Amino acid sequence: MALPINADELLHGRVVESERLEFKEGWNPEAVLHTLCAFANDINNWGGGYIVLGVAEKDGRPVSPPSGLTRTEIAKAQKEILNLCHKIKPAYFPVSEVARVSGKDILILWAPGGQHRPYKTPGSFASKSEYAYYVRRFSSTKKANHAEERDLLALANNIPFDDRINHAKSLKDLSVSLIQEYLNEIGSDLAGEALKMPFADLCLRMNIVDGPREHLKPKNIGLLFFNDRPEKIFPGAHIDVVELDDDAGDSFSEKSFSGPIHRQVKEALSYLKNKVIKEFVRKVPDRAEADRFFNYPYTALEEVLVNAVYHRSYEDREPVEVRVYPDRILVTSYPGPMPPLNKNNINKPVVTSRRYRNRRIGDFLKELHLTEGRSTGFPKIRRVLRKNGSPAPVYETDRDREYFMATIKIHPKAKEEKTAAGAQSGIKAQPGLQLESELESKLESLDLRTLAVLRDNPLGKSDISKKLGQQQASGPLHETIRTLLEKNFVERSIPDKPNSRLQKYKLTAKGRAWLDRKKSVEK
Repeated sequence: MALPINADELLHGRVVESERLEFKEGWNPEAVLHTLCAFANDINNWGGGYIVLGVAEKDGRPVSPPSGLTRTEIAKAQKEILNLCHKIKPAYFPVSEVARVSGKDILILWAPGGQHRPYKTPGSFASKSEYAYYVRRFSSTKKANHAEERDLLALANNIPFDDRINHAKSLKDLSVSLIQEYLNEIGSDLAGEALKMPFADLCLRMNIVDGPREHLKPKNIGLLFFNDRPEKIFPGAHIDVVELDDDAGDSFSEKSFSGPIHRQVKEALSYLKNKVIKEFVRKVPDRAEADRFFNYPYTALEEVLVNAVYHRSYEDREPVEVRVYPDRILVTSYPGPMPPLNKNNINKPVVTSRRYRNRRIGDFLKELHLTEGRSTGFPKIRRVLRKNGSPAPVYETDRDREYFMATIKIHPKAKEEKTAAGAQSGIKAQPGLQLESELESKLESLDLRTLAVLRDNPLGKSDISKKLGQQQASGPLHETIRTLLEKNFVERSIPDKPNSRLQKYKLTAKGRAWLDRKKSVEK
């Protein structure tokens, strides 16, 4: 039975992290049983894992070429696996495939996160052995300690949204052509079998449906990737790109990207690459090579956007929004990051998150080489920006992790080129332009409306957003409030506790005077 993954790339760890791979040269039933249980428990919502039999391991990496298994050994292992799975409580069954790599046969067991966790299994094959929970910690299978047992019990029936069954839809809402296209693109052996097998069997093999055989229902992951219009099923499941001529936001253009989420990402990135990203070449005196740099390096922008699609909530009706300003790009998604990431540590050079909101979306995106391993996104973005000579990224969330916003700033030299080009075309800066005047030019739309709703009473962010007609406080609103605080146009009602949940914002005398002056001019 072919798996929906390329066996060669799996073996070399190019699409699956080492924590989710277990290599075993021979057949060790007790170790396999414990690892199957750990992958089924999926304590970190990684998406389960793979056990590869017939491949030795050294220093955490597979030994190449594989030693392989004989057909007799494979048949014996497959028969024993069935018996082993009945020892797991509740019963749990992986998907298996015999693959041929470098002329040797190996057996791959795919163990996705279970739908009925937590799972436990005997500690040994000795009679009257006590049952225990097993979990993965880095690249090892361990018996769960008391804290991990509590975590597993808290996860009971708590299935990530992308891996849940969607009872409102049917198999008719999944497209066989989209599935075939995906399998061909990733180079899966399953692509050759897809058109020859019943559609229900194909979906089961892909693990994008679940339920009793006579009443199979699609999972949300299947609808997000293999339905032509997932945004009709999950409102907000699209990407909006907004290009603004200035910070005021009075003049802008907007384009929305919908359809299967991996297509959204590709089309939005293609649009940004063609419309926004520019390469600059500067000749340097006395040197043959010219300086080359981009206003925004494509790879950094790709990683930021893919991370937003990967880590957002599809239960939230807000789309991923890309706002392109003259000197920066903001990518906002909802809600914010998972713990332990928070507003205080999110901009540290090294940050690590061990739990994930969508355990299946990441796997599908990695198969398409749209993203890499977990916890690699932030370091990669910093590395790419530094290599291009660009400023470091800025990440933002609030105390309650209601949103996540990444800011990629324009390359300083690209900004100089843009300013020089504007001057040559007759757009000249006014001499003696002061910071206050620059601020006033910005306070035209969201900023001005924010000041206006604060005229009568102090308000919290959620109340401000409601008065502005928003469902919740958006990334741009957070940025606006921060700017108004910095320029002393508003102040906090509880200044000594800036993160208080009771915090409200009120106009200062300066802000009220400016607002009154602006209103009188408009009249």
